[in-house]
Amino acid sequence: MTHGHDVGEARRRLAEAQGRVVAALVAGAAVPEGFDPERMRVQAASLVAKRRSVVARLRPDAAAAAGPDLAAEFAAYARSREEPPPGYRADADDFAAWLRERGRLRDPAPEPRRRWWSRFLR
Repeated sequence: MTHGHDVGEARRRLAEAQGRVVAALVAGAAVPEGFDPERMRVQAASLVAKRRSVVARLRPDAAAAAGPDLAAEFAAYARSREEPPPGYRADADDFAAWLRERGRLRDPAPEPRRRWWSRFLR
């Protein structure tokens, strides 16, 4: 049984190490020992840039609201989270909400109510 315990312990240590690497890449946590801090910084910046690019395509209103500050605003938003939301759509909506909380993005205008009979008009 010792072999199974050793494998389980090795898997636990590997999962912990992977968690530290992910935290360093996406949440600005300390770089784990044995990793090049500069390479980790470059990779983390690349991941944030990719997220920002996709979020800007999914929520052009948020990108426009951030304007020339988009890179800085998105970087601040990304640093404020322990990990990205599950999926780009959630990331885009969370970024828009983050901008809204800071007064950078207005609430969407409510859609005008349609009368039941308006579908018969041309």
